[in-house]
Amino acid sequence: MENLKTIHKDFISILAYRVGTTLSYQMMMVAIGWHLFNITNSVLSLGLLGLAELIPYFLCALFAGHIVDTYSRRGIATIACILHLLMGIFLMFVAQGVLEPAEMLIYISVAILGIGRALLRPAYQSIFGQVIPRALTPKYSAYASSAFQVCVVSGPAMGGIFIASIGLEWTYLISGLLALIGQYGVLAVHLKNLKRDKNTAPFWESFVEAIHYVKNHRLILSAMSLDMLAVLFGGAVSMLPAFVKDILHEGPETLGILRAAPAVGAIMTGIYFARKPILLHSGKYVLVGVAGFGISIIGFGLSQTIWLSSFFLFLSGCFDSFSVVVRVSIFQLTSPDHMRGRISSINGIFVGSSNELGALESGAAASLMGLAPSIVFGGLITVLVALGFYRFAPELRNLHVKDLIEEQNKND
Repeated sequence: MENLKTIHKDFISILAYRVGTTLSYQMMMVAIGWHLFNITNSVLSLGLLGLAELIPYFLCALFAGHIVDTYSRRGIATIACILHLLMGIFLMFVAQGVLEPAEMLIYISVAILGIGRALLRPAYQSIFGQVIPRALTPKYSAYASSAFQVCVVSGPAMGGIFIASIGLEWTYLISGLLALIGQYGVLAVHLKNLKRDKNTAPFWESFVEAIHYVKNHRLILSAMSLDMLAVLFGGAVSMLPAFVKDILHEGPETLGILRAAPAVGAIMTGIYFARKPILLHSGKYVLVGVAGFGISIIGFGLSQTIWLSSFFLFLSGCFDSFSVVVRVSIFQLTSPDHMRGRISSINGIFVGSSNELGALESGAAASLMGLAPSIVFGGLITVLVALGFYRFAPELRNLHVKDLIEEQNKND
């Protein structure tokens, strides 16, 4: 195996890229939401923010995967970092009133961030797959997942603190500058580890090749489909503001606690699995994780107190981490190097669509059957999804990540 010290240094560099860009994005989106609502005083304008980001993301995602596989992955990652930096500086001037009209410019900025988001995921996954040996993929994937969850919790909190203490303009600037941490991480990865055979096919041929690969690789397709359906029907987090107000009769402080609870569970479980990777019976861990996630959502929907609600959301994060750390290993260990970017983009579209559609499904179900019953219903469907995959997806049920590692090592 490669020198462990070098591998660890490269992983820290990759992690710096992910942490820097994730914190930059999370802080900036909090500032953008605050800024826009102060201008419009309209919740509809906040809803349109998601649309403004989602459309360019979907339009660019597959093409982003193609260019990550075709051109310099370090270069693509650099472009994503630069977009975050430029948008932070640009929005600082918008907040100062130097550039107008503010509302339109905010939406344009969010659209550009959507393009950056489309580049970030495949670039990160591809570089990770190149510099982390297969045998260490489960361990380092778990650490990376925990670090990401820390950013998801701390980024919005930092954004709120900075807006209150130093103002919106400086918050935008700091969030943009955080992307430079990501840029440093990309540049710090050893150059020799980024040499590879690049994709030379034209875009359409390249796109079809990746679609056919995913379609014909039952393990990848099962993992993507399971993730999409679990997120689609288990989207209770999107209903948290209404749950806090109508069920718990509490304020924004409680909302903050409940939003943090799943991430705390995911962080703790991710760290545990980094020390004890899931190498045997990995597929069963995935399915138990999805079923446990659904049961936790059912418990949350039935809860009537802050601490019971927090406990079930904490458990949902723990169980979700079961699934996440194994799915990342599946994608890294079964994706050919020249396709990593495209397969990551396809997975991003699966997950991205399920997040947005899950929020829509949760809202529609809540309006039809009531808030708490709709959450319980979504959790129940998630459990049934896990049972269905256990019955009809033997390639996932019988998966051992250790076998994937050994198989890939034989092929090298």
